[in-house]
Amino acid sequence: MTVHILFENEDWMPPLRDALASRGLHWQEHFVDGGTLDLTQLPADGVYINRMSPSAHTRDHQGGVSYLKEFLAFLEISGRRVINGSNAFALEVSKVRQDSALRAAGINTPKTIAVVGDKNLKEAARKMELPFITKHNQGGKGLGVQLFRDYDAFDRYVDSDDFVPSPDGITLLQQYVEPANGYITRVELVNSTYMYAINSSTDGGFQLCPADACAIDEADFCPIGDTGKFSLSDEVDANDPLVKKYIRLMEDQGLDVAGIEFVTDKNGIRYTYDINGTSNYNGGVEESHGYHGMGAIADLVKSELERRIIRQPAAK
Repeated sequence: MTVHILFENEDWMPPLRDALASRGLHWQEHFVDGGTLDLTQLPADGVYINRMSPSAHTRDHQGGVSYLKEFLAFLEISGRRVINGSNAFALEVSKVRQDSALRAAGINTPKTIAVVGDKNLKEAARKMELPFITKHNQGGKGLGVQLFRDYDAFDRYVDSDDFVPSPDGITLLQQYVEPANGYITRVELVNSTYMYAINSSTDGGFQLCPADACAIDEADFCPIGDTGKFSLSDEVDANDPLVKKYIRLMEDQGLDVAGIEFVTDKNGIRYTYDINGTSNYNGGVEESHGYHGMGAIADLVKSELERRIIRQPAAK
């Protein structure tokens, strides 16, 4: 019985490899930036881990997103276990779906308008109170996020070369929630279990990513290390009512792994705005406090492998 890793970003792989190896697991890696799917052939047995990021297009791997939308469903229909399968992935690559799922779970979100194409953007912006932000529907790393305090500035942005559409052609206009304490909070969850929460400073802008890999080749998007941008939160724990809602959301939506982000405004109101299925972890924060997110993922994979082995019929 084999672990199969579906991925497109080599920089994010070392922590997962280390976690799997430390538990004596064997795996095969499948780099996905597109592919051929033979529907007449059953996929290899085992447990699959989906590590495709919604920011794959920034590495010229958008073909992997399209491929996995179909392949994950094919795996599940074929009876294969997928960590963060088709429904989880559909959420990850669509902030429209995320907002709908959050609202259905009774979780507060910022007012959001989704606009397909760019011809209706200016008209739609007039339905937003100032200030507001833009973001990509298929995002990651805070890409496409811009803050606007007047409509004329937004109009000029839409007409300029600086405007970059989301890879799926859907731009979101969203209520801007100013962080009361200068940071946003990301809650890390694995297998319906609260791991910890991390604060990310917003002083440098909106492009926040806690992963160590960001320090390697994406420093413009998520500077970490000596900047002190990320720290463990002491304001959230497993008994927090919001965390409990997150866990119920995970169970309802088929999420095995999630990093869910919220921001607290000056009135103490918390707005949840992002669900990350391909969660990455800040090694510095984890080492300082004795946490290991990838270890929890590896433990989940190991338990799923053992469950499948037990279910296999004995050889005659």
